[in-house]
Amino acid sequence: MELKQLKAKSAAELQAHLTDLHKERFSLRMQKATGQLAKTHDIRRVRREIARVNMLLGQKK
Repeated sequence: MELKQLKAKSAAELQAHLTDLHKERFSLRMQKATGQLAKTHDIRRVRREIARVNMLLGQKK
């Protein structure tokens, strides 16, 4: 998701999105551990989006 779209969300929506991202990150880590992960770049993408959401949550508080 782009930064513009994330900025438009409220703090509660960002928190919900962050929870979804953590679940996705966990799923990707498990796929990597079992050798089922085909797109390894997805881990990096999710990790960076988590950082973006955390940054915006910090700015909104």
